[in-house]
Amino acid sequence: MTAYQPRRPTIEIVDRQMAAILREKTEAERLQIAWGMWHFAREMIENTLRAERVDWSNAEIQHETARRLSNGSW
Repeated sequence: MTAYQPRRPTIEIVDRQMAAILREKTEAERLQIAWGMWHFAREMIENTLRAERVDWSNAEIQHETARRLSNGSW
């Protein structure tokens, strides 16, 4: 198994139709969407680590999940 290798930053561009949809959302709705996306990403990373690193403790899983979500900034 190879170690996690961060990718080069990628510029993502929202297409015009999606931008129009998002502009019509309230701030609370946009925040709820962002929270859902973050929560989904956290669960995906955590579940992947649990499957790949069966010998890791819960604390190790949580630590690595947080590190990956923060892009290794801590």
